[in-house]
Amino acid sequence: MKDFITETIKEESIHSLKRLIAIPSINTTQNNELAFPPFGKEIDKALKETLQICDKLGMDTFYDPEGYYGFAEYGQGSETVGVLCHLDVVPEGDRDKWQSDPFELTERKGVLYGRGVQDDKGPTIAALYALKSVMDAGETFNRKIRFIFGTDEETLWRCMRMYKKHETLPNFGFVPDGSFPLTYAEKGLLQVRMTGPGAAKMRVKCGQSPNVVPDYAEYTSGNIKELTAVFQNMRIPYKVEGEKIIVHGKTAHSSVAHEGKNAIAILAKGLVSVQPHPVISLIAEKIGLETNGESLFGKVIKDRSGELTLNVGKLEITDTSSELVLDIRIPVSYDKEEIEEKLKTVGALYGMDYQIIDYLPSHHIPVESDLVQTLWSIYREKTGDTTVPNTSGGVSFARAMPHFVAFGARFPEVRSTAHQENECMTVDNFYKALSIYAETIYQLCCTA
Repeated sequence: MKDFITETIKEESIHSLKRLIAIPSINTTQNNELAFPPFGKEIDKALKETLQICDKLGMDTFYDPEGYYGFAEYGQGSETVGVLCHLDVVPEGDRDKWQSDPFELTERKGVLYGRGVQDDKGPTIAALYALKSVMDAGETFNRKIRFIFGTDEETLWRCMRMYKKHETLPNFGFVPDGSFPLTYAEKGLLQVRMTGPGAAKMRVKCGQSPNVVPDYAEYTSGNIKELTAVFQNMRIPYKVEGEKIIVHGKTAHSSVAHEGKNAIAILAKGLVSVQPHPVISLIAEKIGLETNGESLFGKVIKDRSGELTLNVGKLEITDTSSELVLDIRIPVSYDKEEIEEKLKTVGALYGMDYQIIDYLPSHHIPVESDLVQTLWSIYREKTGDTTVPNTSGGVSFARAMPHFVAFGARFPEVRSTAHQENECMTVDNFYKALSIYAETIYQLCCTA
């Protein structure tokens, strides 16, 4: 295999990554369908910045005039290889927990820190400069390669719906937003909202995003002394600030919810006996600290993609209404309609209405396919690692396109820090991924 990566490529890629990390590309439009740009000025700025980088790399670029997506391409041929990336990021979380500015790429002891460095700006830049390294080597492209840049992967994927409405789909490709060696199957994603009555004497507002295990939850009321006695008796760690009682958990991505500690669930466990409310009771009695949904759904099957994963992502109680948002990752062979039926039934018992926020079907590309076998072979030869292709509870853009898989950029031994404070990627991981992507682009586009 060729070694396409030069010191110049390494230096330029880090410089471009700095430019992208500096843009806080968080959705700020609150799902306002009339907004322009559709997901806020910072996401639009990140899209335009990325297209400028691509233009300087020698690619032909396109910016959707409605601001939903952009793409950049290079090469010739009747077939197109796609590389599908996203430029939006989740909120930074608790800034006090960051050891450096989340929107300034910082290197400490060989580790790069910044929001998006692992999900998905770092992998995006690695793949782009992998292409540049193959271009610089003078290789002939027999297939066209198109980088597609999404802008609301962390929310509702409207960017992909618009892309598929207006543009030609690549023949096949990969998403640099997962782990190596590659992910060939992904669970279904179901995000739901359950709404019910309000409460006159209590206020709760917890959680930032359905796909993040919340590490902070607070409750405001006048019965703090009674509650602290209960929390002490139940050995629930808490902190009091005026009329607020605060509990902390541990954040994690909802696809691996068992790696976190859900602060909302912990709060509900303490509140339910003192401050009863339908939504608090539902959480405490039917979810608790479980992350597999067994109390809510009964015994859930486990297949090659793993078991069901459940996360209480957001909770709000006002004087007029209550809202609970759940993120559910459904095994590939499990029936989504059965999950819905049980949610509706349980919701009705607690006076809660049910509404789907988002649903993405499961995704599966056969291990025996040419795409999976080619990418897996490249990974093995580049690293010497014989780890087999995997399945995931995470949701990648791979399922947005037919014949796509998630391919890196995180290595098997590396902990996922996506959606967490101090999100990071080692410099070594970044450069190794860059090298693997270069060989991949060469084999898919230049040797066909």
